[in-house]
Amino acid sequence: MTRTFQRIFVDHPQSVDETYFEHMRFAGWFASRLLLAGGAALVHAVIPCLFEKTASGMIREMHARISTRS
Repeated sequence: MTRTFQRIFVDHPQSVDETYFEHMRFAGWFASRLLLAGGAALVHAVIPCLFEKTASGMIREMHARISTRS
């Protein structure tokens, strides 16, 4: 395995005790939650009575999940 390949695809997932695919799955979940939270916040910006606590709740959930990782 070349050093470049190792640096790009292996080093960081290993640093959080995950395989490449485990890390891909978590990062994909996290990205989708960020997109949904951003959408809820955008709708809330236009219509304040909608999604009053949705984005902040999602952010708290993501923080809890990422804080318990290795």
